[in-house]
Amino acid sequence: MPSYPDASIFKSYDVRGIYPSALNDDAAYAIGRCFAPLIGARAIAVGRDMRPSGAALFEAFARGATEAGADVVDIGLVSTDALYFAVGKFDFDGGVMITASHNPANYNGMKFTRARAEAISLDTGLGEIRDRVARGSLPAAAAVAGSVKQSDILNAFAEHALSFVNRSIIKPFRIAIDAGNGMAGKTVPYVFKHLPCEVTPLYFELDGSFPNHPASPIEPENMADLQAAVIRHGCDLGVAFDGDADRMFIVDEKGRIVDGSTVTALVALNTLKRYPRSKILYNLICSRSVPELIARAGGIPVRSKVGHSIIKKAMREEDIVFGGEHSGHFYFRDNWYADSGMIALMQCLEVFSEADAPVSTVIAPIDTRFRSGEINTHVNDVAAKLAQIEAAHTGAEIDHLDGVTVSYPHWWMNVRPSNTEPLLRLNVEGDTKELMERHRDEALALIRS
Repeated sequence: MPSYPDASIFKSYDVRGIYPSALNDDAAYAIGRCFAPLIGARAIAVGRDMRPSGAALFEAFARGATEAGADVVDIGLVSTDALYFAVGKFDFDGGVMITASHNPANYNGMKFTRARAEAISLDTGLGEIRDRVARGSLPAAAAVAGSVKQSDILNAFAEHALSFVNRSIIKPFRIAIDAGNGMAGKTVPYVFKHLPCEVTPLYFELDGSFPNHPASPIEPENMADLQAAVIRHGCDLGVAFDGDADRMFIVDEKGRIVDGSTVTALVALNTLKRYPRSKILYNLICSRSVPELIARAGGIPVRSKVGHSIIKKAMREEDIVFGGEHSGHFYFRDNWYADSGMIALMQCLEVFSEADAPVSTVIAPIDTRFRSGEINTHVNDVAAKLAQIEAAHTGAEIDHLDGVTVSYPHWWMNVRPSNTEPLLRLNVEGDTKELMERHRDEALALIRS
């Protein structure tokens, strides 16, 4: 008998869990059987990352989807942004990326899209799949089963990523790139063979056991090898990708981390050169410098909640040309509103090439404030803590777009709840380091009291 999982593997925006105790092959089969009829799919693109369980999950998902009557096109080992590209470019009815992104090796998962790479969340179909899978109520098999075939899309993906810049002006940078044993080790060579840059590769071997460090560059400790390599090899910059290579982080020539807010500002400014007076989205955790720079450059800043499904929906509805998050996700209208670390990197290389100055010099006028980074705390009563925080700042400007944001002239903070556990996420920014640290510590003392 098949073993169906509990609903816990279905998150707000994807499926994710430990393999095989939570997410197993039976679950993948059932998801495939439900996903195809949910979106009325005739053809589905399916990619996977380098995790050892990916091949088995693909086979199980494909069996379910084909029994439901859909054809499955296996695009093989790819990055998540390459899967989004394939769905949009080749007019698939939907797509599935088998990945657990930056999670540890014993995890795996799935990300889902409709046609034109439109993200599927709990509210837009994933909840229906969850309920059917949990009770074992699968749609009937189709009278005619679909087929499975393979397709190589990475050359086309590389050309697409390069189409966002004038590749002829990219300078011959020396770049250290840390793939974290993830999918950037596969995709980076496809793109950089067209550029004059000299790449120093770190951990390009695909290895889902992550033998060197977790493929989660948002954690500063996982950037240490890249920072050291930039200094050791005298590189102009360093770049790190997460496990499924949809997020991207930069290190300057001095080995200092350039955070997601600053990259958002860089790409926004570059985008506004091509699309003057356009709307640019940023999530509310980004630095205040981001909307300020967008406005000074003649753009229209649009503030958003955190989360890729929310951001992609807002961008589609308002025809927003670019959106960025502090977490290293960057979204492009001309990429079917999907995120791509590779496209963001290409745009940054164009900015650095045109500036003809060291990366640290280019970002100096942009990165002028001090940020705490995201600090997570488990709490017993999320609502009560949020109320306490608001009550402690009666003189501030307060909004509830995503959790509670407290704003003063020279510093601000946001505290928002996790979607999946009793957790509060704190971000603080100050015009000075002293302001940031003082208010960070005050907030943490209140949250943890």
